[in-house]
Amino acid sequence: MKKRPALKRLNTLNFTFYMAIGLGLTVLMSAASISFGAADMRLATAWEAIFHFDPMLTEHQIIQTLRLPRTVADLVVGCSLAVCGAIMQGTTRNPLADSGLMGISSGAAFAIALCLAFLPSYTYGQMMLFACLGAALATGMTYFIASLGKRGMTPQRLVLAGLSISMLFGALSQYLAINYNLGRALAYWTAGSTAGAKLGELLVVAPLFVGGVLLALALSPSVTMLSLGEDVAGGLGIRSGLVKGLSTVIVFVLTGLAVVVVGPVGFVGLITPHIVRYLVGVDYRYIIPATAVYGALFTVSADLVGRLINKPFETPLGIIFSIIGVPYFLFLARKQRRELE
Repeated sequence: MKKRPALKRLNTLNFTFYMAIGLGLTVLMSAASISFGAADMRLATAWEAIFHFDPMLTEHQIIQTLRLPRTVADLVVGCSLAVCGAIMQGTTRNPLADSGLMGISSGAAFAIALCLAFLPSYTYGQMMLFACLGAALATGMTYFIASLGKRGMTPQRLVLAGLSISMLFGALSQYLAINYNLGRALAYWTAGSTAGAKLGELLVVAPLFVGGVLLALALSPSVTMLSLGEDVAGGLGIRSGLVKGLSTVIVFVLTGLAVVVVGPVGFVGLITPHIVRYLVGVDYRYIIPATAVYGALFTVSADLVGRLINKPFETPLGIIFSIIGVPYFLFLARKQRRELE
């Protein structure tokens, strides 16, 4: 009986250790994101813009209107998409689950294209609503298609359904772009970049973002039970339908918000939970908060790399994650295939 409390204490210490490292690195990379970019300036000037802002100085304007909002957007988007990936992988028991691969991001992007085409005088709140509705529609379609057939929903069918839905909404978005001259405006969203983020818009997103992450943390014990199987969860008194329903709402709301801020960036929610699971174990009470921190860290780091590798030009965030994510997805898919053989 003494081994179980000792093991629990060890897991808690392990989680605390990696959370401290993640938070420290996130603060460090956020500071670097604010300090470095296409425009060269002294570090002292960059930090004076934060604590002693002078609107007459161009360098201070760059920090306050471009780099600071961009860094905050990176943190919000990375945290949101990583938490979505962790919840989806836990509730569906599918290691390949990700809001980008499941077509959810494409559904949100299509809804934004509709907003650009038919509501030219849209407000930011209207765009948020459209994105969340588009993400909800894509989520429903993906799960419905994956559940058809005698075998029901399997990880492989879920991925195939998600890729099909993603291609469908991608084609519809291109149709709208061609017919309503949205090419340049829509390219901003589909490339995946936080370059145009504004602090005022991020303040509008913040309440839903905070609420979604807090709800995810509250559901983390139930997600742990579901990850062991519905029979086990039911035997422990977990209401699987309710937990899955709330988890789905979290996923399409946070994905919709992320697409509004940065565009349909993929693979953040696929890669981060796997790395975190290796560090802190299989308990989602640890995985979800750690994933939130490391998702923010990876996104702000990738955005900084995209700004610095080809100065003064920028490589969009979506491209950076695709370069990393596609090989990792193929590795996971091959690993899944071997386990089934």
